[in-house]
Amino acid sequence: MMEWADYVDLLKPAGALIEGVPGPQGEQIRADLYRQLAMNIAQGYFLYFQASGDHPDFMPFENSVFLAQPNPDAVYYYAPVDGRGTYRVVGERGNAPVAGFAIGKVMIGMGDPPGPGFNNYDFDDLEMDAHGAFEVIFSAERPDGHRGNWRYLNPEARFILVRQFSYDWGRERDVRVAIERLDEAALKPRMTPAAVDRNLRDLFGGYVERLAKLCHGCVRRTAEAGFVNQFRLSGFEDLGNSSDWPQAYFETVYDLAEDEALVLETALPEKHHYWNVQVIDALWNQIEFVDRQASLNGHQARVDGDGRVRAVLSVRDPGVPNWLDTGGHLYGMLIGRWYKCSDHPVPTLKRVKLAELREHLPADTPMISAAERTAALRERRIGAQLRRRW
Repeated sequence: MMEWADYVDLLKPAGALIEGVPGPQGEQIRADLYRQLAMNIAQGYFLYFQASGDHPDFMPFENSVFLAQPNPDAVYYYAPVDGRGTYRVVGERGNAPVAGFAIGKVMIGMGDPPGPGFNNYDFDDLEMDAHGAFEVIFSAERPDGHRGNWRYLNPEARFILVRQFSYDWGRERDVRVAIERLDEAALKPRMTPAAVDRNLRDLFGGYVERLAKLCHGCVRRTAEAGFVNQFRLSGFEDLGNSSDWPQAYFETVYDLAEDEALVLETALPEKHHYWNVQVIDALWNQIEFVDRQASLNGHQARVDGDGRVRAVLSVRDPGVPNWLDTGGHLYGMLIGRWYKCSDHPVPTLKRVKLAELREHLPADTPMISAAERTAALRERRIGAQLRRRW
């Protein structure tokens, strides 16, 4: 093993990423970058040290503390696996609108490029008891004599990811899951010096910088493609999403001044199982969403009388229900999701002066007082904390 100072030295090149950060430069964005790098170290510890394919454990991934563009409605759990093994997952479905497994090879940041994704499996396709309890076997071949739930595990798979998307924060019952490897009976061994050395080298000398570079690249590529204050549809296949993932994304880089707003307008699909939109910054980090209304979903958003949804992105509170708070950021991204929807509308954005906002909204758009906003944020804050996020 190296000396600790030598491992720390592996982190130093990541500081040069500031030179390629999209959008306005300055001390604030440098501080945001350094925070992101610290976040990556914290996330990376779980990925590299908590569990292995021989002794898996569902650990927190991309949650509300690890800010690299998690869905604010989502909880993600990551378990490393060896695709040649046999695994049993037990748990309870809960009642959030979306819950499922995703199988993949290289998680974002752990290799370049990430992916591929292999299969997505919806919890609702499993046989469960009356309380939503289930058990499912993952393996390359169905075990002899097994008649219960079984799902194919690609021999090249290195992880099983659990996704849960919530609508009514704090009032829905969360997924509960546990995993074990059935063909590995040995006790979990003490991590050897060689294994610690290998993982520290990749965590400090690879993962921290790779993940940040990937995040910045997503913002930069969207801007360079001309999608500034204009949405495009995406499948995020370049991040390892598999073709059977029933979700389309709409995304844009936003660029506005403090006295401006962007009015988002969209039709809703005739059938929409789940949808949302979120605000992220120039580094691809989710804007603070526990104490700020920096995201809206199909339960939280107000639908106008004509069946369309209109939301207002701005720095200052515009006094309307569907405010998307930028958290002080004037440059970043908006990302939304259509999950299991009958079609995938592309929302429009209109850049307007904040003082003239009411001229660009339906006449019956209600006003939200300061007291009503405070009450709404209090409900959001409590609901966010009542969810299991890690």
